[in-house]
Amino acid sequence: MSNTAVRSILQVTKALADLQRVRVLMLLQGGELCVCQIVEVLGLAPSTVSKHLSILAAANLVISRKDGRWAYYRLPEGAAAVAVAPVLEWLFRSLKNDKFIKQDKQKLKSVVACDPEDLCRRRRG
Repeated sequence: MSNTAVRSILQVTKALADLQRVRVLMLLQGGELCVCQIVEVLGLAPSTVSKHLSILAAANLVISRKDGRWAYYRLPEGAAAVAVAPVLEWLFRSLKNDKFIKQDKQKLKSVVACDPEDLCRRRRG
């Protein structure tokens, strides 16, 4: 195993070793989300959520894109997902019936019904 492979594995395991980051991954299973939506579901400070997202991105577990002032995150697809797909599949399979994760997904339903710009404005206001 190369030094690069070891570092990559350590980044993934570090990213998965936190409840909030696992919650983010479970939320993203339903599709791309704005940072404001993730903040709203988790109930954490935007700076804290951003730090968690940067750790997930460093481990190649999420992909981001900017649209004006807004940042969106999603799970990797295609070639970008090859290395992490087995880990994500295991995670989703293992937690699909978790009560806490189900609560997050219920809350997410009401959050995605809101306009992301309104969510962001409320957080800043």
